[in-house]
Amino acid sequence: MIRLLLLLATLVVPAASAQSYKIPGFGDGNAALLNQEYYLGRAWLMSFRRQAPILNDALVQDYVEGLVYRLAERSRLTDRRLEIIVVNNPTINAFAIPGGIVGVHSGLLAQAETQAQFSSVLAHELAHLSQRHFSRDLDPNGHSAAAMAGLLNSLVYIAADPAVTEPGGQAAAGSRLRYSRLNEQEADDLGIQNQVAAGLDPGGAAAMFVVLQNESPDGGLQSSDFLRTHPITEIRIADAKNRAATYPIKIYEDSRDFQLMRARVALSFIKDNDTAIAHFREQRAKGGRYAVPAQYALVLALTRSGEVGEARELLAPMREFAPDNITYKIAEADIDIKAAKYDAAIALLQKGLSLSPDNHPLTMSLANAYFKGEQYSKADKLLSGHARSHPGDAQLWLLLAEIQEKAGNALGAHQSRAEYYALNDAIERAIAQLNAALSLAKNQITAERIQTRMTYFETIGQALDSLR
Repeated sequence: MIRLLLLLATLVVPAASAQSYKIPGFGDGNAALLNQEYYLGRAWLMSFRRQAPILNDALVQDYVEGLVYRLAERSRLTDRRLEIIVVNNPTINAFAIPGGIVGVHSGLLAQAETQAQFSSVLAHELAHLSQRHFSRDLDPNGHSAAAMAGLLNSLVYIAADPAVTEPGGQAAAGSRLRYSRLNEQEADDLGIQNQVAAGLDPGGAAAMFVVLQNESPDGGLQSSDFLRTHPITEIRIADAKNRAATYPIKIYEDSRDFQLMRARVALSFIKDNDTAIAHFREQRAKGGRYAVPAQYALVLALTRSGEVGEARELLAPMREFAPDNITYKIAEADIDIKAAKYDAAIALLQKGLSLSPDNHPLTMSLANAYFKGEQYSKADKLLSGHARSHPGDAQLWLLLAEIQEKAGNALGAHQSRAEYYALNDAIERAIAQLNAALSLAKNQITAERIQTRMTYFETIGQALDSLR
């Protein structure tokens, strides 16, 4: 287990700065325990990425990350080195793993009706982290790294895909996530406090509980994993309403960005283009609060289907109303890309990045526009720089590898694929890519950097093999 903790110190270091890493000590004391949890959490995340269906949507990822950090900054969480992952799964679920791993199923985004409802679940999970409910229940006489690693591994089964897990493993993992009644009350209370501190509606928690209760009238006893581990009762709903009522009455405006991301997720669940277009036409025709997000989803569905003329026509008034909205800018660029108007898309996205430097969704969209427009060297330069600030984004490394192959940068492509494989717990493949890169190194400095990274990956592989 100590070997596991040591190797993880190498994993989380960006490739560009690998030679300057320092391995933390793990003695007695709370700081050491928190550090231990941090690295164990990253070990769990490696295994999770390999097994779980991840939603590769830069806009949704950026939105969820922004909301989690907004809450975390005002929470009682002391260690805010967080990793947020969005699972491509229509079920309602969210989880927080010791070490700062926060997971959200896309189904939660689709089922929550407002940002306050959605954020209430995130605030609740952050409270479990800040109070260390999971870790404190492991051993009343102390902390066992080996026991914690075993529990974290078991959580993969629930979080990855509840529909295909073995019943016994699912139930066992679920029981390990089931907090005590006092823990749940504390997380509810702190979550609502966190909502208010972050400028969000404290009534979101009770409203989300009602949504969850409607999803499962039995309180979650026979329903989703989230409801099994967070059973909803009338008393719990009443308590949440009473807590919210202690704060001054205030009018909270719902988030347009939340509704747009909710629409993106809803579209992702409908694979047939004709069905998607018909569905969102109907939703748009109903009017009301969901008319705009339905129109946005319709634009996306039409674009996906190649009906770019109508998509552009429907998007035009939205762009005019909110010309600086990044989500709408990317939608327009996607229409241009679908219509093979790559220069127009590139110009639009470049202007967007000049106003919002280093914005992740804009950068990923511009890299894609360069790629589609066969401007591979520009895409390589853009994304190689961006990867330095997003070393844990597996999808970024994969896209960069594909771009570098087209650009004729075989050395860079092998290194990028190595990072992608390492993040997905495919260490042998990562090392094979680095061996291929080593054969292409043109100077000693490059060769030494590759060999250093290879040593790290070999250490990772040895330690993880001992746990399997």
